[in-house]
Amino acid sequence: MDVIRANSLTVRLDGRVVLEDVTFRVRAPEIFCIVGPNGAGKTTLLRATLGLVKPERGWVRVLGVDPVERPRDVRRLVGYVPQRTSLNLDAPVLVRDVVLMGRAAKGRIGPFSDEDYEAAMRALEAVGLADLWDEPFRHLSGGQQQRVLLARALRAEPRLLLLDEPLTGVDLVSRSAIVRVLREMPKRSVAVVMVTHDISEVVGLADEVMLLNRRVLAVGRPREVVERYLRGEGGTD
Repeated sequence: MDVIRANSLTVRLDGRVVLEDVTFRVRAPEIFCIVGPNGAGKTTLLRATLGLVKPERGWVRVLGVDPVERPRDVRRLVGYVPQRTSLNLDAPVLVRDVVLMGRAAKGRIGPFSDEDYEAAMRALEAVGLADLWDEPFRHLSGGQQQRVLLARALRAEPRLLLLDEPLTGVDLVSRSAIVRVLREMPKRSVAVVMVTHDISEVVGLADEVMLLNRRVLAVGRPREVVERYLRGEGGTD
C-alpha cells in the first residue's frame, strides 16, 4: 500500500523552482529517508505533502488523499515533527502542554479528558521523558525538546510520521531514543518519512532512501543509494 505517492511534482516559491518533476512512492510500513543538501527542497516536499504549499504542476497523495483539496483530512493522518529552528521555543508552556497539542491533529477541541492526559503520558514514556511532564519546555535541552516534539506527533496516533531533520543538533542520548522510537513505528503499522542532510543518519535505519537535490537523483535501498552519494551523484546546488 502506498502511504505517499507523488507524480511529476513541481513547486515554485518566490519565482524559483525548488522541486522539479519529483516522482516517488512510500510504501507501508517502512522507514523512508530523504537525503539532500541544504536548499535541496526537502522541507518544501514535506510541506507539499501536508498541503501547506501548492504544486505548480504534478500531484502528491497521502493515503489516497489530495492534500491540496483536503488538507485537514491529511493532517489527521499525519504526525509532523518540524525543525526546531522553525518554532518559537521560548513560549511559556509546559512539556505536557506541548504533547497535548497533538490531539488537535485529530480535529478535537474542548477540555482535555483523563484519557487525553493518559495518552500524552504514554507518548512521553515512549520517548523516555515522562519525568519531565511538569517542566517548562523552554528549559529543556535541544535533544529533549526534539523528543517532546516527537511525543506530540505520536499523541496524534498517526498512520504516517513526517520528520524534518530530527537528529540534527541533538545529544547522543536523545539521538538513541529517537532512533529507537522510529524503528518501532513499522511494527505498529506506522510509516516514517525522515528528512536529513546527513547521509550517515540513514545507515541501519532506513528501508529505502531517496537522494533529492531539487530533482530526484536516486531511490533505492540504503547501500546502493549511499554508493551513488559517495560517487558524487547527490552533490550540492
